[in-house]
Amino acid sequence: MQLNFRGLQALVTGAGKGQLPTRCTPAGIGRDTVKALHALGARVVAVSRTDTDLDSLSKECPGIETVCVDLGDWDATQRALDNVGAVDLLVNNAAVALPQPFLEVTKEVFDRSFNVNLRSVVQISQIVARGMIHRGVPGSIVHVSSMVAHVTIPNLAVYSSTKSAMTALTRVMAAELGQYKIRVNSVNPTVVLTSMGQKVLMDPEIARKLKERHPLKKFAETEDVVNSILFLLSDRSASTSGSAILVDAGYLVS
Repeated sequence: MQLNFRGLQALVTGAGKGQLPTRCTPAGIGRDTVKALHALGARVVAVSRTDTDLDSLSKECPGIETVCVDLGDWDATQRALDNVGAVDLLVNNAAVALPQPFLEVTKEVFDRSFNVNLRSVVQISQIVARGMIHRGVPGSIVHVSSMVAHVTIPNLAVYSSTKSAMTALTRVMAAELGQYKIRVNSVNPTVVLTSMGQKVLMDPEIARKLKERHPLKKFAETEDVVNSILFLLSDRSASTSGSAILVDAGYLVS
């Protein structure tokens, strides 16, 4: 499947993270999405809260625009992205995973998780969708969700709740924005071995049980998720909206 995004501008959040300390290959869904879109001709706006990550990404992808902002801060996000320009493709990837047993969940973790994982998705999608509607152009929005929107994993009560809420948000956005030819979908991966995924797998017994339950006996690679994102962004999925692509190595069938 040959894709071409020339002439289009994409905005990707959570774009900064690059390499895990235990691996020599890039690991970061947002970062690798930026690199793929850049290679396929898109003009890319990469959003992260870490300047050093954006600096290194700019060296890998000359010509991209970078925005450093904490998406958990509504006012700062509005200032940073209010004049972002004509965006045709949006990938809401930024998220935090802060594992806590349910009985130990704190207000700080709850608020931080929902502010970054869900509230910022609403805010940024509003900014981008309003721009598309004003320009009278079609567009595609992809949320990076998770299989934990559908299954139970210990210590992820808050994170799972944000992703379950994202499922409903995706459908409502698709229903309301369809009249403007704006498609909204999500990808729902199993554990991906990014720095955030490592937090989920800190307990080796949980990691073992999770992997064994996957029919393919593997976790997802970053490339697997990025390929699904690219498909949903492209006109190859022109009749797909309000849907979720499971990138879960078959986990939900077992």
